[in-house]
Amino acid sequence: MGAKGFITIALTVCVFAAFYFTRPAALAISFASNYAPSTEAGALVFHAAGCATCHISPAAEYSEMPELAGGIAFPSQFGTFYAPNISPHPTRGIGAWDLDAFASAVMLGVSPNGQHYYPAFPYLAYQHMTVNDVADLFEYIQTLPASGTSSVSHDLIFPFNIRRGLGFWKLAFTDNKYVKKITKDPKIDRGTYLVEGLGHCAECHTPRNAAGALDKSQWMAGAPNLSGSGLVPNITPAVLDWTEADLIEYFTSGFTPEYDTAGGKMADVIHNLSKLPQEDREAIAAYVLALKPLP
Repeated sequence: MGAKGFITIALTVCVFAAFYFTRPAALAISFASNYAPSTEAGALVFHAAGCATCHISPAAEYSEMPELAGGIAFPSQFGTFYAPNISPHPTRGIGAWDLDAFASAVMLGVSPNGQHYYPAFPYLAYQHMTVNDVADLFEYIQTLPASGTSSVSHDLIFPFNIRRGLGFWKLAFTDNKYVKKITKDPKIDRGTYLVEGLGHCAECHTPRNAAGALDKSQWMAGAPNLSGSGLVPNITPAVLDWTEADLIEYFTSGFTPEYDTAGGKMADVIHNLSKLPQEDREAIAAYVLALKPLP
C-alpha cells in the first residue's frame, strides 16, 4: 500500500472515530425510577432554574401558571437562537416526552430524536441537577397550560447551523466539575448548586471565548449583555461590595443598597428568586461573597 492509500485510510478512520465520539448520547438508564416526584418541589426548581424567564412568549406577562410557548430571541455572533415551546402540548411542546427524554435534554443537551441541542440551552449548568430535582421539574411542567404555538427555528449562519458539529463543541467544553470548589460549608455548597447549576448565573455574568463557551478564568467577572446593549456587571467581591444582608434584600425585593431597583432581565431573576425559601437566598448570597475577586 502506498503512502496515499495509507493516509486515506487513516483519515477515514479519524473521521469515523470523530463522529463516533461526538454522537448524541441519551441517558442509558431509566431515570429516577424509584422516586415519586412532587409538583410542589418542582415549582421551586422551576423558579430557581428561571424557566419562565426564557420560555414564555415575548409578549406574555408573568403569571402563577405561565404558558411556556417560547419565541424569545437570543442574538449572538453565530446568529439568533429562539427559545422553544416547552409547554405540555402533545405535538408543539414536550407533552409527548417521558422523564428519560426530558432528563437527556436537560442534563445532556440531547433531543428525543437524537440531535444535539445548542448550548443557548444551558445544559452545561443543568448537568449538575440532582435526579430528584429533574423529576420534580418535569412533573411540575406537566401541570402548566399547553400552548399550540409552533417553536421558531433558529436563524444561524453557516457552519453553525449544522447541529452535528455540536458534538465537537461538547467534547471540548463539557466539564462536570463546579468552578467553586465544594467547601463542606452547607450554605456555600447549597449556593454553588443554585448559582452554578439551577440558576445558571454564569451564562450572563461570565464572558465567553470565541467558540461561545464560558471563560472560567473570568468567572462572574461581568460580560457583554447578550441583548447587545451594555454590560452585565461583575459580581465578584473585587467590584461588588455589598454585605450579605444587602444581597439577600436584593434577591428578595430587587432593591439595592443605593435604593435603586433591578431592571431588565434581572427583574425577572428577582421575581424567581423571591419565590424561593429564605435559606436559598441566603445560600446564594454566601456563594457570591465567597467568589474569587476578579477586577
